[in-house]
This record gives sequence, structure tokens and C-alpha cells, in this order.
Amino acid sequence: MNITRDIAVLFEKGIAALNVGQYAPAAEIFTQVLARVPAFAPGHNALGLALAGLGRTADALASYDAAARADPSFAAPYINGATLVRDLGRLDAALASLDKAVALEPGDPAGHGNRGSLLMEMGRPAAAVASFDRALALNPAFPYAPGLRLINKAYTCDWSAIDQELADLADKIGRGEPVAPPWTLLALIDSPELQRKAAEAWVAAKFPTNTDLGPVAKYPNHERIKVGYYCADFHRHPTGHLIAGLFERHDRSKFEVIAFSLRPVRDDDMHKRIVAAVDRFIDVRDRSDKDVAALSRTLEIDIAVDLNGLITNNRMGIFSYRAAPIQVNYLAYPGTMGAPFMDYILADNTVIPDPAFYTERVVRLPDCYQVNDAQRQVADRRFTRAELGLPETGFVFCCFNNNFKITPRLFDVWMRILRAVDGSVLWLIEDSAAAAANLCREAEGRGIDRGRLVFAPRMPQEDHLARQTAADLFLDTLPYNAHTTGSDALWVGLPLLTCPGESFAARVAASLLQTMGLPELIAPTLVEYEALAITLAKDPGRLAETKWKLMHNRTSSPLFDLERFTRDIEAAYAPMYENGPAG
Repeated sequence: MNITRDIAVLFEKGIAALNVGQYAPAAEIFTQVLARVPAFAPGHNALGLALAGLGRTADALASYDAAARADPSFAAPYINGATLVRDLGRLDAALASLDKAVALEPGDPAGHGNRGSLLMEMGRPAAAVASFDRALALNPAFPYAPGLRLINKAYTCDWSAIDQELADLADKIGRGEPVAPPWTLLALIDSPELQRKAAEAWVAAKFPTNTDLGPVAKYPNHERIKVGYYCADFHRHPTGHLIAGLFERHDRSKFEVIAFSLRPVRDDDMHKRIVAAVDRFIDVRDRSDKDVAALSRTLEIDIAVDLNGLITNNRMGIFSYRAAPIQVNYLAYPGTMGAPFMDYILADNTVIPDPAFYTERVVRLPDCYQVNDAQRQVADRRFTRAELGLPETGFVFCCFNNNFKITPRLFDVWMRILRAVDGSVLWLIEDSAAAAANLCREAEGRGIDRGRLVFAPRMPQEDHLARQTAADLFLDTLPYNAHTTGSDALWVGLPLLTCPGESFAARVAASLLQTMGLPELIAPTLVEYEALAITLAKDPGRLAETKWKLMHNRTSSPLFDLERFTRDIEAAYAPMYENGPAG
């Protein structure tokens, strides 16, 4: 469609406002454009972007629909609309929209890249890899696609060309190229330096500091410190399981606890428990980042704790507007967020020995940084080995971490352990049929019969905890350790063997074991890890002593002492509140 020069100038003015996040002025300008040219498809699409920025989801979707009607060959509104319906949890509708965009403009890498990200979220990693391959074929510099492609290969344990691809990824991150979202590196590259570089670049591009709401100062005269917890997972989810007990035990004479729910949640028993545990539970899933930050200021939140960090479903934009005078990175993201607006990260001496690679100020808790609920429910059911698909006799090594955490180097070690311990098996969680098939093939390639790998289907948490007692030793992964899965194993009395790496994610299991008083299960190197696994499997007396010590320490160590942990984290919050962002 041809438009007059004055309309073109007005439209470009709106685009300029949109690009710097001035959504309200941009929306007003695009409305003026459309009043004069009602069938201008780019105008409807741009108005949709502005309305989405304002949190007006329904109006934004209506604008994208109008753009598609005005020009049925225009792919952009389908891509943008898919983002919104995806945020609403309508993944199938989002995929249909992206399929339409790709069909309209097969040469546009954005459609393929967005489709890959969505397929990843839908649990279809192989299809996601194909979409990222297409995006990279069209544009080898397509932002973040190499890292997303690699992590999706990891989801199915597809290790083809992995060493060269990881070397290329590390080289490009070191040069500052936008090749991987920072969260993908936790399982791919054990380098806190590269993780920081990737985080800083990601946040600078995606969530620049926004001053629209102006500065926020400490609120005076609060009798209780108002702590806001922001999370997308206030239900049956590892974060929900860990954090509920803390909410219940906060000292209400000193702290007011407000939960901000960022995404749709499942109305399950854990959700109900969390809602009952806090002073206020606020569902903000349909509000814009700016509106949530403004609401936080209206409520005078003193300390905003981000329980998601840079993982999927994050709402980093809220913190870019400065939701509170103090903003804290805690729990779900084991690394720096690289954000100038995040003031502190809660950690411990084991997970962060060197603060140089963290943009936040490091506040160390005296024991393990990870909160652990002391009310983990274990089913009364006693599983037989036959029910679990395990052999009636023989040593059972296990790893209930997600399959993407398994690396070729570690798998080499595991297969040598199986070879050294006659009759032993390796019991793994089954994330997908594709991952299981690839792992079996990799085992056979290392001379181990595929029958010695046993795959456990996912089941309710209570039953999953109960079945772990059929295992003898949990073998941890590197560089992304067992986190919640590690404390689950220790809770039911299953010894956990780990080897710490360099980054936060690679040192969590060591922190759990140190706090449990079991440093002898921390192997300094993979060579020692392999040797210790074999020793424990061949020395029943030593393994029995380890299990006895574990069960004894479970009730006496600080790891599951939630009262003690709550007082420790409150003792960390108090000086943050008093001293401000500068520490």
C-alpha cells in the first residue's frame, strides 16, 4: 500500500517511540495513522506491539488480527501474536500462528527461530533443532540460535559434533557475540566468566534499565520489612516445593511476605499451601512488567526477590523498572543475572568461592544457600525392584537429574564404572524416548549392553521419593549438578556422589553435602569420582556406614533445619534493608 509522505513520517515517529519503550505515545501515534489509513497493515501490527508493551493483551491481539486481515500475506502479525498467546499458555495456538508465518515468509529466519523456541517449550526438542537449523541456514548470525540449538540437542542426548560446537560457542561468547541465552550455558560450559559475559549481553539487549518510573528510595517507617517474592512457579514445581516452608516460617513480627505470581499456575495442593502461607498472593500474569513494578512501588515493597532469574518464563522486565529499592537474585537461577539493577545474590561459600564473576553483591548464608522444605512427603508404598524394572540383584547406580545434564565426558565415566562393577545397572529418569534411545546407543558404543540402562518414567513426587530407596548410590552430573534432585535424594537417605566444577551450577551438590556433614562424598576430580563410585559399590560395609551417617545427619545438620535457615535468610535481608543497594 502506498501512503503519503506525512503519514510515513508520522509512522516512523511512532516506531522510534516504540523502539525506546515509550508505548503509550507510540500507541497514540499509530492510532492517528490508522485513523487516516485504516487498511495500513504495518500500522495495525505496530499498534499491537505498543499495546502489548502496555499490557493490553486482548487489544494487542485484536490489532494483529486487523493487520492480518488488511494484508493476508503479512507474516509479522502472526509472529507477534504467537508471542502473546504463548505467554497466555496457549502453546498450540501459538504454534499454529508461527506455522502460518513460516508458510507466508519461509525465507524469514525470525519465524523459524521463534518456532524453535516455542517447540522447545512444548517439549519437542528434535523439532526445535530443525527450526533453529533453518534459521541459521538463512542467517548464520541469527541471535542466540546456536546456544538454543545446542541445548535442544542436549535434551535428547544428541552429542554429534558436540566438542567442536561447544568450542565455537565459547569462542563467540568470549568475543561478545549474541550466540546463546545465558541459561543454556549452565549445562553446556562450566565457565563463570563466560556465563557472566553471556548474561550481561543478554540483559543489555533484552532488558535495559528503564527509568520511566523514576528512582525509588527506601520507604520510611515500616514496622515490618516488606519482602516481595516474584515467581512463575507457585505450584508443584521444584521452586514451589523448596520455597513453601520458608513462607510459612517467616517471622511475621518483622517481615510481611507478598507473593507475585508471574505466569499461569496449576491449582494444586502446593499452590494452595503457598497461597495460605503468605500475607498476600497477587496474580499479575496479565499485567505488564511496568505495571507490576508500579504496583510493587504502590505496595512499598522493600526487598524484591526474583525466584526465577534468567530461566524460561522469567519476567526480568519488572526488575528493569526497579520494583523495589533492593532487588535480589535467589534460588532458581544458579549464576549471575548480569543485570545492573539486581543488587544482591544469595549464595554460600561453596557455590560462589570467587565473587569476581558476579555483577550482584554476593551475600553468603552461613550454611547451604538452598532452602529445603522439611515437609517432603514420601509415599508409604514400598516398590519392589521388579515393579521398577530393576534386576533382583546387583548394585543400582542412579541419576534422577534431567537428561540434558548428562554430558559425553561424564557418560564415559559412568560406563567405566558399570564395566568395573559386575551386575550393576544405571537407573536414569526418562525424559523422552529419543533421549533414552540415544543414551542406549551411546552405551553400546562404549561396550556396555543397553540392558544395563534402566529408565524410570516420571511419577508424582511422593512416589518418586519412595522409589529412590531402591537405589544404592546417586551419581551426580557435571557441570550442572543435582539441585532439588540432590536434596530429594539426601532426604530419603540415598547417598549422593558429586564432583564440583567452577560455576555456581556445578557446585550446588557439594554445598548440599558440606552442609549435611558428608564431605567425603565430594570428589575433587572425575578420576577420584570414578574411583570412589567403584569403591562404594564393592565395599558394602563402607556404603552402609555412609548411609547410616546420612540418615543420622538428616535430622541434625542444618540442611533440613528450616527454622534455622529462615532466621539466616532474615538476618541477610535486614542489612540489605538498612544499607541499601550499595551494601
